[in-house]
Amino acid sequence: MSILSLRGITKSFAGNAILKGVSLEAEEGEFIALVGPSGCGKSTLLRIVAGLEHADGGEIVIGGREVSRLAAADRNVAMVFQSYALYPHLTAGQNIAVPLAMRRLSGVQRFPFVGNFLPGQRQIRADIQRQVREMASSLKIDHLLDRKPGQMSGGQRQRVALARAMVRSPSAFLMDEPLSNLDANLRVHARGEIVELHRRAGVPTLYVTHDQSEALSMADRVAVMIGGTLLQLASPKEIYDDPAHIEVARFLGQPRINVIETRMEPSGTVRFGAITLAAENPASGEVPVMLGVRPEFVRLSGTPDGMLKARVERTEFLGSEVIVHARLDAIGETIVARISPAEAAPLTAGIPVSVEIEPDRAMLFAASGERLRAQTVAFAAPLEKAHG
Repeated sequence: MSILSLRGITKSFAGNAILKGVSLEAEEGEFIALVGPSGCGKSTLLRIVAGLEHADGGEIVIGGREVSRLAAADRNVAMVFQSYALYPHLTAGQNIAVPLAMRRLSGVQRFPFVGNFLPGQRQIRADIQRQVREMASSLKIDHLLDRKPGQMSGGQRQRVALARAMVRSPSAFLMDEPLSNLDANLRVHARGEIVELHRRAGVPTLYVTHDQSEALSMADRVAVMIGGTLLQLASPKEIYDDPAHIEVARFLGQPRINVIETRMEPSGTVRFGAITLAAENPASGEVPVMLGVRPEFVRLSGTPDGMLKARVERTEFLGSEVIVHARLDAIGETIVARISPAEAAPLTAGIPVSVEIEPDRAMLFAASGERLRAQTVAFAAPLEKAHG
C-alpha cells in the first residue's frame, strides 16, 4: 500500500520551472533517496512535501489523506535539515521535546509559570520527558540531554536532530542532506545509523542527497532528478546497471560512464571496434547514437592485436583499484578503465595499449538521451585480461 504519494507536482520561481510534473509512490517502510545535481529541484520537492513551500500544481497524499493545502504542522511529517535546525538556547532534551510539547500542550500550558498550575499538565510533561529519555537512550545520546547544541559535536547534533524527528512518530520522514556537515569517517558510520532508525520506525523516508554513494548504499529505491524532471526511480542495482537515460548513467558511477558518439546504420546496427550491436527498434536512416560503457567493463591489453588502439594518458592509484585514462587512436577521445593494481602495474603514461569492452555491458542511447534497447550480435575478438 502506498503511504506517500506525489502526483504531478509542479513549481516555478520567477517564471523558471523548477519541478515539471514530478510523481512518485513510497510504500510503507520504504527508503527513497532523491539524487541529482545542484538546482535539479530535489530540495524544493522535499520542502513542498513538508509544507514549507506550496506547489503550483499536483497533489500530495500521506496515509490516504490529501494534504496539499494543509499547513506544515498538520501533515504529521518530520523533517531533518542539513543544518539540523536545533534551537541554540535549548538543551538537547528540550530540543527533542519541542514537537511533543507543540502537539500535546496548549498555548497556555506551554507558558512556564501559568501552565504549571493547570490541571493535567504535570502528567503530560512527565509523559513527554519519559518519551524524550526513551528516544535519547535508543540513539545513545541520553548523556547529552543537558547539553546545548554549542557544546556538542556535529555527529552529536545530528543524532539530536534525528531524535527530535523520530519522537513524534510521524507518518513520513523527510531528510535534506543530513550528513553533509559531517567528516568522511563519521558520514559512513551515520549512514548505518539512519538506515537502522528508519527500519525501526517503519514509515516511508524521502532522503535528499548529492552523494551518490549514500543513495546507492542506503536506499531501497533511488530517484534521479535532472532539471526538475524525475528521469528514473528504481532499485540501486537496476538504476546503476540499467539506466533509462544517458543523464542517469552519467550522474551515477565513479568514475563517470564512458560515452562515445557513434552512428546507427539504417539496418539498426551499431559497430564499435570488435562489437556489433543491433537495436530492437531501429530508426529510419542513419542516425547519431551514443554508446556507453562503465569503466569497470573496459579492459586494457599490452598485446598489439586488439581491435581498438590507444595510448595511456595518466593513471590514478586509489588503493584497491587504479583508474586509467587512455586516448583512442581512431577517434581521439579518452576512455577510462577501472582495473586492479596488479593489472595496472606495467602501465605508465605514453605507452600503447589495446582496448576491449565487455560486449554484454555496452549500452546504447539515442541522441535525445533515451535508452535504446539493443543486443550484441557479433564480437570479433576474445577478451583478454590486462597484460595477462
